[in-house]
Amino acid sequence: MKKIIYILVLCLPFLACEDVVELDLKTAEPRLVIDASLTWYKDTPGRNQYIKLSLTAPYYNTTIPPATGATVTVTDQNNNTFNFIEDENTGIYRNQSFIPVINGVYNLKISYKNEVYIATETLQPVVEINRIEQKNDGGFAKDETEIKAFYTDPKNIENYYLFEFINANSSILSLDVYSDTFNDGNEIFAYHSNEDIKPGDELIIQGYGISKRFYQYMFVLLQQSSDDSGGPFQTQPASVRGNCVNQTNPDNYPFGYFKASEVAISKYIVQ
Repeated sequence: MKKIIYILVLCLPFLACEDVVELDLKTAEPRLVIDASLTWYKDTPGRNQYIKLSLTAPYYNTTIPPATGATVTVTDQNNNTFNFIEDENTGIYRNQSFIPVINGVYNLKISYKNEVYIATETLQPVVEINRIEQKNDGGFAKDETEIKAFYTDPKNIENYYLFEFINANSSILSLDVYSDTFNDGNEIFAYHSNEDIKPGDELIIQGYGISKRFYQYMFVLLQQSSDDSGGPFQTQPASVRGNCVNQTNPDNYPFGYFKASEVAISKYIVQ
């Protein structure tokens, strides 16, 4: 693949000219990217689920190619099999009869281009969000709006959490992961700070129960990424490996993760 980069160099005191530099960039074979998050929102049946499959693409590509034509199933510990059917060549596979069970074990199987990918996850519970507090002089320069979502961690149980703060007005997403290592059994909070939050903005706050392995995976991924505007599977570093395995050809490993979570959701209007 060739990309042409134009470099401006000063040729005369008042005249700029262009040199054309052609770079030969190596393009690796595309790998499967698995965005498989089974989410059970509290007080809902949790029947409707979807799994998104895509492919890695060259660095300068502006679109992410979908992985179409796969066969996707999830099987639970009671031998119920849930078939995920693709939406017309979009790489998005849906199921409308899923049965969520707290602490239930689920097995993902994907057949794509004569290779089989598998993963196993346990559906993790989560507690309710107790309350939300706002501070208007946060940050080092005292010019940021700070939002805290408080929740009470269950005592004597190892828990891990993923929190998303979604600005419904700007569609900006911020997320972080938490553990109860130093806060077991206490009321603690998830934290969001942004200087661009405006009064009247609606924040959608979602707390996920997650496994220890997914916590570790996301912790590393968030440390490597400084982009708060999109999902982690859009620009994933190649060094971060999830829990999905290529059973047919282990060297052709996929990116992404298979997780299963109960989710607590709350909405807040910025004051």
